[in-house]
Amino acid sequence: MPVSRLYEPQVAPAQTAVNRAAIAAAIAVAFSMPALALAQSTDTTSAPDSTLPAVKVQATKDTLPGDLSPALPGGQVASGAQIGVLGQQKLIDVPFSVTSYTSKLIQDQQAHTLADVVANDPAVRTALGYGNFAETYIIRGFEVYSDDIALNGMYGLTPRQMVNTGAIERVDIFKGANAFVNGAAPGGSNVGGSINVQTKVADDKPLTQVTVEGSASGELGTHVDVGRRFGSNDQFGIRVNQTVEGGDTAVDNETRHDQQTAVSLDYRGDKLRLYADFLYQKEHISEGRPGVFVTGDVVPGTPSASYNYAQPWTYSEMEDTVGMLRGEYDIAPNWTFYAGLGTRHTTENGDYSTVAYDEGSALGYRMGTMHKEYSLSAQAGVRGKFDTGPVTHSLNLGWQFNRVAAYNAYNFSDFSAEFPTSLYATPSVPRPATSFGAGDFADPGLTSVALMRSFVVSDTMGFFGDRFLFTVGARHQNLVQNGYDYGTEVQNSAYNQSATTPILGAVYKIQPNLSVYANRSESLVQGGTAPSTAVNIGAILSPFRAKQYETGIKYDANHYGAALAIYQIKQQVAFTDSTTGIYAANGEQRHRGIEFSMYGEPLKGLRLIGGASYINASLQDTDGGTENGNRPIGVPAWTFNANVEYDIPQVTGLTLMGRALWTSTQYLDQANTQQVPSWTRFDVGARYQTSVFKHNTSFKVMVTNLANRSYWSSALGGYLTQAEPRTAWFSVTTDF
Repeated sequence: MPVSRLYEPQVAPAQTAVNRAAIAAAIAVAFSMPALALAQSTDTTSAPDSTLPAVKVQATKDTLPGDLSPALPGGQVASGAQIGVLGQQKLIDVPFSVTSYTSKLIQDQQAHTLADVVANDPAVRTALGYGNFAETYIIRGFEVYSDDIALNGMYGLTPRQMVNTGAIERVDIFKGANAFVNGAAPGGSNVGGSINVQTKVADDKPLTQVTVEGSASGELGTHVDVGRRFGSNDQFGIRVNQTVEGGDTAVDNETRHDQQTAVSLDYRGDKLRLYADFLYQKEHISEGRPGVFVTGDVVPGTPSASYNYAQPWTYSEMEDTVGMLRGEYDIAPNWTFYAGLGTRHTTENGDYSTVAYDEGSALGYRMGTMHKEYSLSAQAGVRGKFDTGPVTHSLNLGWQFNRVAAYNAYNFSDFSAEFPTSLYATPSVPRPATSFGAGDFADPGLTSVALMRSFVVSDTMGFFGDRFLFTVGARHQNLVQNGYDYGTEVQNSAYNQSATTPILGAVYKIQPNLSVYANRSESLVQGGTAPSTAVNIGAILSPFRAKQYETGIKYDANHYGAALAIYQIKQQVAFTDSTTGIYAANGEQRHRGIEFSMYGEPLKGLRLIGGASYINASLQDTDGGTENGNRPIGVPAWTFNANVEYDIPQVTGLTLMGRALWTSTQYLDQANTQQVPSWTRFDVGARYQTSVFKHNTSFKVMVTNLANRSYWSSALGGYLTQAEPRTAWFSVTTDF
């Protein structure tokens, strides 16, 4: 993650009040709007049938747009997902590679953060953020920042550094270029894929569930999940989730304290559906084990799995408050208008100390940050279906808006007085004094504003009774990024560029449960600005496009499924040419890959999730050609997952689980001289479901990194992330 991402806070004190008022209004309006919704739902008149000779409006009604796709048997993977502007779709019907994991998987595996969930996917790996403890995800070899996770299809609203799972119903993983379906991510990542989380809403069945959990290292936690529906037709719903946990982690001297409160309100009418979500999350990490930079030529061996080389004065505290409103209204049979509005306020502060290793010796320094961030997101659009003769059409028109304002302050210890440290026998040093810094920690000033606006249109045409589906569309996006001096808030940089990203996709159903697909799509990120060392200093490059070609096959047998994808992604790379001195998009990073995944319950009581991914990644047209053909930093050639669950027939209610993850070697440097070894991780788990005093109760245990193996799990970003040591969680869940 670029250094500048540590200092991206955005919005003035006056705007602070506005955003907080918007969050409060999201809850208040959620309670007041259902009354209007009830009045709307009493209008039962329908639009007259079309009399145009070439066009007819279908009268049949699909699943409500706000409904979730059903889970496959076993309940851990869903048959559909939220596909950005296309809305909820069956996976076998879309020309993309998507997997959706459910809240049942989250609960069965005692997944605490999003990283624990995506660990099930063979095409995804996780690393630490740059200089902090943010979770960063790697899809098809490209980075996905935690800031760029979507919440209910909208960017800029998820907690900034990591996402806890207490309020999550689904985790949708989209693999591949996605500027058309999701728009460009405000943080500037999501080149090789994206992640969307969907929040829990009240189910038809009343729910009161309490979980008490603990870890072998000393963490304790509780999770309360309550859901109810009200009204003559159960049209009103409320879902409340509260999670509190904390204590010593499996890493020596590291402690974490987490808190999350989530409230979801909804209204389900005949034509109108409304959703209001409030989310509060707070994280505190003391002595978090940091990432490791290598300044020499030798990759260090890993310390023992639980060893901690952090300093005792290091910490990170993150607090996020989120409010959002969404709505859908059926304006005619098979035509739905949708809109959403959300806001997020983030406060993050901490003292960090990174380790710079150089062939046996290591140095550290201190960095303190204060970061405030204010985000506003909005969207609106129309989805509809109609026929023109034998051809069906699914039309999408949409508008999307994101604004992220960052306010920052920072200070450093003296770089010339870095303190000696060690990865293996770390001395505790007093907190180094501040040597220099910028901004006011008590009232950090505006340092950047990112603004993104886009319009999107698409049509999915169905031929031969919808056996062949062809999607064509485009999104026009405007990217604006303004930078401001620390302390003075004087503007020092500006970026304002636009681009249009098209989509072509096709699906052919060989059988109702077997389809082949292909797509040509793009991802979009902000282009670079020429540095002071270039002859064209200050030149602003057009947005960088990652162009993807993908084809694949999907099989969905209702109780299990499988998918195979073959793709190529080319991402532009900018550098200052050593001969001409001109900064330009001169090179590219090319990833050619094959992915295989399988999931479901092929035999009663036997559930599988797994697969493999191969990426042939290389750098092209590098400066002077010296690194042409080299592998990009942190991109393994192979990743493999195998997750098996088995219900023991001799003991009713007992399930055993085993999981294996393997990742091949990676390079820490672009010259490919520093190789990080491959690694393997084994996880095991068990759960027992029974009745205790007539209450459904489940007992669970989950152990990750069973062998307590020590290894560098990722080199993405040019620094090393050490894997978590053996961690054992135990829990008891009871329904009341």
